[in-house]
This record gives sequence, structure tokens and C-alpha cells, in this order.
Amino acid sequence: MYGIGIAKGLMVTLTNLFRKPFTIQYPEEAVPQSPRFRGEEFAWYEERCTGCASCAKYCPLGIIRIVTHPGGANVPEGDSYAIDVFDIDIGRCMFCGLCVEACPYDALFMGSGFERGQYRRDDLIITVDELRSSERRPSTWFRPQLEERDYRPQGGEPLSWEEVGR
Repeated sequence: MYGIGIAKGLMVTLTNLFRKPFTIQYPEEAVPQSPRFRGEEFAWYEERCTGCASCAKYCPLGIIRIVTHPGGANVPEGDSYAIDVFDIDIGRCMFCGLCVEACPYDALFMGSGFERGQYRRDDLIITVDELRSSERRPSTWFRPQLEERDYRPQGGEPLSWEEVGR
């Protein structure tokens, strides 16, 4: 009785012993990723943003902080605001993408990066200066026109706002 159970257990071990491993040695090998992956990066197109704060209003966690002042630009089309502060606290973000869907001007996009580990929570806040200087490689999530072009955010070129808008 005990010998049969041990033999069955050893058979499972022997059948799996010679299989090719399917684990990936992460830092050395790149992890295959879907282009629709919503990661810890945000692509923000300042020239499209009017400072309306729709993204901050629709964020269920309230992690987007926007401070503006009247800018005096685009007065015939509706006044735009000059943006002083546009902070996103990704330490609390659940990456739902509601901020991207709420933006009426296609100024905010989810990115595809996921390697932003920090030791302090205060370092997980993306500031307006970081958003301005970052490369804009938006995820193809919520953007079927990018999927049709086979755009890959992980290895593709940064895109301008004309290429990613609806």
C-alpha cells in the first residue's frame, strides 16, 4: 500500500524532471508582454491637455492632483488653463484606466512599463516635470487604431499626439 503511493509520486517526479522549463529568468530575459498591458507609466501630451481635470474627477481613488491657473490660450475655442501641478501617485493606482477614458481631449494614456520599484512611497509620485520629459509610448489599450497598425509600445518609437488620438 505504501509502496504503490511512493511509486506513483516518483512517476510524477520523473515525468516532470525531463520537461523543458517554462520559467523565465526575469532580469536577464525580457518578459513577453501584450501591447494592451496597462503599466506604471503614463503618456501625457501637454499640447492636448486643457487642464479641465476630468481625469482627476473620474479617478476612483483620487490619486491625480491638478493645480491650474487661467492661461489665456485658445480663448475663441474655450479657455485653456496653464498647468502648474499634475501629479499621479502610482503607489495607490489600481491601473483601471478610467482617467484615460474620461479625458475628452486624448491627452492622457496608460503606458506599458512596470519597473518602477522604489524604497519609499514618496518616490512613486509621477510629477509634471517627469511627465513632460518622458518618452511617450502609450499602451494600445482603448486605442484600436494602434492595434490595427501593429504598434508595440515596448520596442516601438515614441508617438506624437496626432498618431494616437481618436
